[in-house]
Amino acid sequence: MHYRLAITLLLLLAAGLVLGHPEDELCVPGQDGMDPALCAALAEMNSSEGELKQSELAPILDESGNERSFMSTAGLYITIGIGHILPDGADHILFVLAIFLASVRLKALIWQISAFTVAHTATLALAASGVITPSSAVVEPLIAFTIAFVAIENLVFKEMTKWRPVVVFGFGLIHGLGFAGFFGELGLPPGQFWSALIGFNVGVEIGQLSVILVAAILGMLLRKWLQDPDGLQRYRSLIARPGSLLIGLTGLWWGITRLLA
Repeated sequence: MHYRLAITLLLLLAAGLVLGHPEDELCVPGQDGMDPALCAALAEMNSSEGELKQSELAPILDESGNERSFMSTAGLYITIGIGHILPDGADHILFVLAIFLASVRLKALIWQISAFTVAHTATLALAASGVITPSSAVVEPLIAFTIAFVAIENLVFKEMTKWRPVVVFGFGLIHGLGFAGFFGELGLPPGQFWSALIGFNVGVEIGQLSVILVAAILGMLLRKWLQDPDGLQRYRSLIARPGSLLIGLTGLWWGITRLLA
């Protein structure tokens, strides 16, 4: 009975995530979450003839038509960053879940999440500010294969390896380039660039930590239900391994399809 319920939970979790890498739609009529002033500014930029330089872009305005302050712009982009993870960042969600499934102890989870955060923050800042210019045709398949690698490693090793934080750090650099690709599409003027970048990164972290929090709560409930508080027996065989297998197969599929696209 426990086995069937556990597998059912896994399949329900995976069903919302394995549908592919959804396109980020900034302004969708009838949906909440995107500031109308930002949508108007983006529409105006898209309709302009020729390609505008960064210094020529009009500032993002608030509802009253005034230029947004540092905190107002940061607050707006916090919501955009959260939305980029929840619900649009299926690949990033799967990567974080793969990290979680390998961590039966809190210390191991903190090490991995910290390494991932530092890494993707660094490359997001470098790429968004134009220091490096990654190609999405290269970055997107790599992101998918990082998901597969971490998930497969979960299947091979019973506990987190000593080198896992280093691996996660390296993969975090790649994921940061993916975040930068989305952020760079917004085309912000110089006066609001850094406030937007900081807000966006904070929003991404909130989204990722929300995934970890929900997974941790479900993990504790499942361990208690399976009478496996250490998570090394029933939890690993019924939850961690099947979950990692689903994530690994999804990552491989996305990587191959993105390479062929």
